[in-house]
This record gives sequence, structure tokens and C-alpha cells, in this order.
Amino acid sequence: MELNNVGSNKSSVYLAIPFRKLCIATVSLPLVSLIICFVTAYIFQQDDIHETHCRVYNVLPSISAITGVSPQRYLWRISIALHIGPRLMIASVYHSYYRKILDTIEDVSAKLVACRLLHLCYWLNIAEVAALSGVTYISNRENYAVHEKIFIMFMISSLTYMLTAIRLGRLMTPNSASLQYKQGLFITSLVSTVGLIIFFLKHRLLCHDLAFSWFSLCEYVIASANMGFHVTVVLDFPHEHLIVGNSLTATKRD
Repeated sequence: MELNNVGSNKSSVYLAIPFRKLCIATVSLPLVSLIICFVTAYIFQQDDIHETHCRVYNVLPSISAITGVSPQRYLWRISIALHIGPRLMIASVYHSYYRKILDTIEDVSAKLVACRLLHLCYWLNIAEVAALSGVTYISNRENYAVHEKIFIMFMISSLTYMLTAIRLGRLMTPNSASLQYKQGLFITSLVSTVGLIIFFLKHRLLCHDLAFSWFSLCEYVIASANMGFHVTVVLDFPHEHLIVGNSLTATKRD
């Protein structure tokens, strides 16, 4: 004799966190830490943060300068350590989200392009997070050559990730509420990157006064645009929750 549906259906939720709040908290960590590092270093450590390669007049320190002095470096490193975990999870959520949409595409050529973009977007996002970690924990004061190369990797991975994410969004979610914001922030970041390169060369090769300050301004704009780009996730997932729990169905057979 077989008895179906005899037993109990049990489900338990141990933790439910609004995904929107988690994403806002994730982007707030580096933002708040950066503001604190800037204010405290500018007030108490001006001689340290304004020192430049050419030793010319400078009014605006770089992000590397304000997060490379002590004790600000510890706050910055802790905030990035707490920031990286959720960033990796958000990358996986986006990948799964687009994967489900990908399964509904019937056009074979469009599906193939979307699949390639999806994988590229995911790994570029991971590369950006890895470069952010490297540029944080290897400061310009400790090893300038390595720090500089990792910073270049961060810029390349960040810009290419933005471009790929926008291309993927246009293909799979053209009516997304966040797409226009992403496009605007990408253009802002791209223009600022051009300025960053120009002023860096002016500072490094020609030692122009205030060139490094303009470089630093471009760097802050890029950082703000990058954080803004990533926080648009709250528009794509406004009501979802991160849930830890289980779902058990017990059946009894006789």
C-alpha cells in the first residue's frame, strides 16, 4: 500500500534581507570611507597627501594618497574587505537573472551573442572586483610599480564591464529602468578617463602646476560614476530578498 501526501511539508526561513538594502549598504562602504579618509587626511596630513612626483603645487590629493596614509589605510582596507563579498554575490545574481531571460530567446544567433556577452560581462565584473582588491591592498607607497599596473587593470576592466553590461542590457532588457543611468554613467567615466590620462601625462612628463589636482578630480569623478553604475542594481531588483532557509517535503510510504 502506498500513501501519498502523508507526512508534513515544512519550510523554514532563517534570514531574509532586502536585496535593495544590501546593495545600498555595499556601495555605501567605500563611499563613506572615502569621504572620511579625504576629510581627515586633508585636515591632519596635508604634507603627506600633497607630495607628488614632480613636487609641484597641488591642492587636490589623489585617492591613492588619502587611502595610503595611516590610519586611513586601515579604514579603507576594512571597508573594501566588507565590500568585496557582496559584490561577488551581486555579480552572480545578475548572471542568474540574465541566464533565465536567455532561456526565453528563440532566435539562435541572438541567443549566441547574448550568451557570449553574458559570460564576458560576468568575468569582467569579477576581474574588476579582483583589481579593486589588488589596488587597495598594494598601495602606491608600498609598491608604486605594481600599484600602477593594477590600477590600469582596474580601469580597463571597469570600462569594458560597463560597456558590455550596457550592450547586454540593450539586447535582453531594453526597457530596464537602470539602462539610461548606466549609459550616462559610462559616458561620464569614459570622458573622465580621457582627462585622467591627459593630466597624468602633463604631470608626469611636463610637471605642470595643478596637473595632478586635475588628475585627482578626474579620479574622484570616475570613482563616483563607478559606484553609481553599480548601485543601479537597486533599480533592477527593487523588491527581491536574500533568503537563507530550507524547504523540506516529507512523504511516507507503506
